[in-house]
Amino acid sequence: MSIFSRFTDIVNANINGLLDKAEHPEKMIRLIVQEMEETLVEVRSTAARSIAEKKSIVRQLRLLEANSAKWLDKAALAVNKQREDLARSALVEQHKAQEKIAALHTELSDIDQHLDAVQQDSQRLQDKLAEAKRKQESFQLRQQSAAVRLKVREQGHITQMDNAIAKFERYQQKIDRLEAELEAYDMTDNKDLESQFRELDQNEQIDQALAELKKQVVNA
Repeated sequence: MSIFSRFTDIVNANINGLLDKAEHPEKMIRLIVQEMEETLVEVRSTAARSIAEKKSIVRQLRLLEANSAKWLDKAALAVNKQREDLARSALVEQHKAQEKIAALHTELSDIDQHLDAVQQDSQRLQDKLAEAKRKQESFQLRQQSAAVRLKVREQGHITQMDNAIAKFERYQQKIDRLEAELEAYDMTDNKDLESQFRELDQNEQIDQALAELKKQVVNA
């Protein structure tokens, strides 16, 4: 997927505007950074080719300048020897060399201008890439922050559940204690009731013994 169609689109791009329109801003910023980096590689490759071409022209200029100087020396020698014809031929060759030198100087000037433009474009692109990477880092920080907040909230819900369970257990324990007390009371109350019946039985036996004793005393 290509976001930009040419270099000018990149350096003039409104990154925030692109991200605002994007359905998935995180994915969009990754693509923007990737395309900018690829374009920067292309720009640097173009600059490398221009620099290599400049070096080749400089070497040709040195050879041509040496050749021009050589023909000029030969023309001077021919003049000294009164060989005007040879001097003229030598000057023709020297003139050809000078024309080539002039043409190469023009090419060299064009390359220098191109390299200056490439350098400026490269700097603009690097600035735009730095802006995009800052935006990417901002998204990453926001994602990390959101993840941390989500984890805290999840942990908070877990804590709330733990508190609710602990509270329920305390209530259950309280109910168990109340039920135990009630059972203990019932057991004690039953025992008291049995004691009362045993007491009644004992009293009846005593009353019978007392009646028997009275009869014995009267008959005596």
